[in-house]
Amino acid sequence: MTDPIFRPRRSVLYMPSSNAKALEKAKTLSVDGIIFDLEDAVAPDAKDEAREAAAAAVRSGAYGARELIIRVNGIGTEWHEADIAAAAAAGPDVVLVPKVNSADEVRRLVAALEAAGAPEKTSLWAMVETPIGMLNALSIAQASPRLTGFVMGTNDLVKELYAEHVPGRQPVITGLGLALLAARAAGIVIIDGVYNDVSDVEGFLAECEQGRQMGFDGKTLIHPGQVEGANTAFAPSALAVEDARGILEAWAARTTGVVTYRGRMVENLHVESAQRTLAINDAIQVLQG
Repeated sequence: MTDPIFRPRRSVLYMPSSNAKALEKAKTLSVDGIIFDLEDAVAPDAKDEAREAAAAAVRSGAYGARELIIRVNGIGTEWHEADIAAAAAAGPDVVLVPKVNSADEVRRLVAALEAAGAPEKTSLWAMVETPIGMLNALSIAQASPRLTGFVMGTNDLVKELYAEHVPGRQPVITGLGLALLAARAAGIVIIDGVYNDVSDVEGFLAECEQGRQMGFDGKTLIHPGQVEGANTAFAPSALAVEDARGILEAWAARTTGVVTYRGRMVENLHVESAQRTLAINDAIQVLQG
């Protein structure tokens, strides 16, 4: 399955599928992706209603160019099979599954989606949020062409490690790094975990900056107020775009095998990075119309 490499995924917002008002609000938000959640954000007695609402939202065509993702309940839960069947029938861009721990689980999930008639365009994303999931990250990432993305579940990882949420995320840096290495080795998307304190704007922006510097494609969000910050943090800055264009112009005009731009030596690797920066910027401009 081919995944659009430069589709913007700066901001991916969880929305409780049992909340009709939230689903309506999502149509107006400048998010790159919406996760119609059937898991943590939905009470057990609202699971059936949420499943129907998520499927209806995906089919509605009312969310424009936003990437539409249904997060199902995990393998082994009483709702999982019905969620997979409903999601496959609705045909979102992505079906997101929590607590994926092995390549075998990925293959079983792919088989279940295909047996339920999921269209070719529907990818599988895995939440990586347990110690065993982190340690198996590469085999998970390479388990099937249909798996095209990771989403970090940092809250669950902190819990599983008996760790604490602290500025800088030192307790989970190893896990984040392992997942990033696996995602890049496999050529799949990887989205950073959520920031829990919606009132702490400074802390949220610092974590977005950290995630961008580490190499994440974007960040999962729990509140509409976080969208603008994530969109800004994970988009190339005006200076980065200017530099990328300058590097490509200098490279195109070279007369020898070596070229410099603003005092810096330019090699093939810098050219590739510049091309990626401009591709991301162009994709964002298209999305914003």
